[in-house]
Amino acid sequence: MKYAQLYFDYNATTPCAKEVVDAMLPHFHEDFGNPSSSHHPYGWLAKRSVEDATASIAKSLEVAPSSLVYTSGATESINMVLKGVARKLQSKGKHIITTKAEHKAVLDTCIFLEEEGFEISYLDVESDGLISLEKLNKTLRPDTILVSILFANNETGVIQPLDDIAGKVHANGSLLFSDTTQALGKVAISEVLKKVDYACFSGHKVYGPKGIGLVYIKNNEDGDGLPSLIQGGGQQKRQRGGTINTPLIVGLAKAIALAFEQFDDEKNRIEKLRNKLEAGLLQIEMALSNSKSPKRLPNTVHISFPYVDGANLLIALSAQIAVSNGSACNSASVEPSHVLMAMGVERTLAYASLRLSIGRYTTDADIEKAIAIISEEVSKQRENNILWERRG
Repeated sequence: MKYAQLYFDYNATTPCAKEVVDAMLPHFHEDFGNPSSSHHPYGWLAKRSVEDATASIAKSLEVAPSSLVYTSGATESINMVLKGVARKLQSKGKHIITTKAEHKAVLDTCIFLEEEGFEISYLDVESDGLISLEKLNKTLRPDTILVSILFANNETGVIQPLDDIAGKVHANGSLLFSDTTQALGKVAISEVLKKVDYACFSGHKVYGPKGIGLVYIKNNEDGDGLPSLIQGGGQQKRQRGGTINTPLIVGLAKAIALAFEQFDDEKNRIEKLRNKLEAGLLQIEMALSNSKSPKRLPNTVHISFPYVDGANLLIALSAQIAVSNGSACNSASVEPSHVLMAMGVERTLAYASLRLSIGRYTTDADIEKAIAIISEEVSKQRENNILWERRG
């Protein structure tokens, strides 16, 4: 089914590229062997396909193949890292630091760890979405085993200064984990991976298949970087039990390779479209941008429209534009974005906000249509708001 909508929700998910689908198909019905079947050619061929895919991903990311562990996606990866480090290092300490603007997968896992007896410090962020390095420094303790900082925010696109963060964390003798899911294919990532101890990725954010993700573990040559979250076999150096998903791994590798082949040209194209979209929406009276940091994702725009009911605006737009007010993982919530609240955005403004994220198939014409549609709908919404009439 093809929808008549414009698609402006690439941070929620991306369409699987045709080249990726083509690369996966043979592994469903021809080369369908189990990579762990070591006694016949079906298994040998599948194992070779996984090894080749892993080598391709490692080359793109400029990391060692041994540092990569496949998961079902970023949420499992986050659970694997946070719970794994907690379990592995609890004899050293039970203190973990994160921020109030993390993805819900991090925040919910931290709540679980609190119930298990760990102490979590939640850092505030400034009005631009960045953490205070001074506050981080003051929060670090001798028993801090892990700091978890989102690299590129999935709602505002704001990019944290991981170079500076890593220096302070490692000087304290602690480990650094960064959820880098939204950054892959959009901004340079290889230098970030040299600074962190753990990172995670998800295939469906980079025009790959859903249901496949990665954990990056810096020092994992012997497979002892993290204890297994899932037991049930000796796969992946005993770090993640279960049959290895050959088709999706092949698809993930193809998606990442395509992203890096087109990286510079696509990043520049997307950034120009984003700037045009943001400038057009800021022409709406009183509109405010929530993406204030100069370092941010090239595809993400987050705007608040005072005197507009955000829920009604989303419903009205849904017939013409696929857009959101925040993370897809939190879309059922009636509460305002926790990211905006952490930034100190007024509650009524947080309710009246839209996140627009563009991607590979967004055109200049799409941008112009979106600006026109949103501008018209905001105006309609305000016509029925008596507070708008009395705004002074």
